Amino acid sequence: MVVRQAMKRMAAAIALAIAAAVTLGAAPAVAAGKNDTVAATKPKPQPDTILLTGDKVPAEGIKVLQAEDPKLFRMLMEEVGWLASATPQTAAPKKDKLGPRFTIKVLIKEKATQLYDLYPLATGGPRAHRPANQPSGTKTDGWFYGRLSMSESLRLSGAALKEKPDVVNGGIGGGIGENLNSSELDPVTGASQVFGEMRRLLLLNGAILLVILSGLAGMAFLIRRRI
Repeated sequence: MVVRQAMKRMAAAIALAIAAAVTLGAAPAVAAGKNDTVAATKPKPQPDTILLTGDKVPAEGIKVLQAEDPKLFRMLMEEVGWLASATPQTAAPKKDKLGPRFTIKVLIKEKATQLYDLYPLATGGPRAHRPANQPSGTKTDGWFYGRLSMSESLRLSGAALKEKPDVVNGGIGGGIGENLNSSELDPVTGASQVFGEMRRLLLLNGAILLVILSGLAGMAFLIRRRI
């Protein structure tokens, strides 16, 4: 009779521990869902316009809007999107080796955020320059090897450059030929998701451990009573 009652008490304790584990595991999921909802309602502003000016471009420049020509906009972003955080790759070439200069401004809602100079016909291959004085603040002045597709991207945008049909979409610069998706590269969003998953995993493991310890404690109590 005593053993049966002890077994009932142990079963009740384990049931309570399991209920607590389910509650703890669900709580962070609900909190994460709320955070995800807040993040979804307030997305980070993304570039929507590119202004191209330069030696072989009309004086007023050429505007490429993502809403009107998403393919061309993506091509130009692939030429310069990686330059904002890249480490300089080469020394400044001699001016007589650079060829015509093209300037690209990246805008968000008509406000310039990035500025780069491109030299598609530079001796030895395309070059890109990131001036230290950026619209969003000061950065390290740097020179980079441009993508081999730079000339075609600029020509398709309206620059007076010769066609290069043999050039494929890619290059030796930081872009390495892949398409860029800025929402997928947002480090803040990615880190939040990773930490949320880790927190849920740790809480779930803790709840399982609590259930195991409760069962062991009940068994030990039962054994001591029988002895």
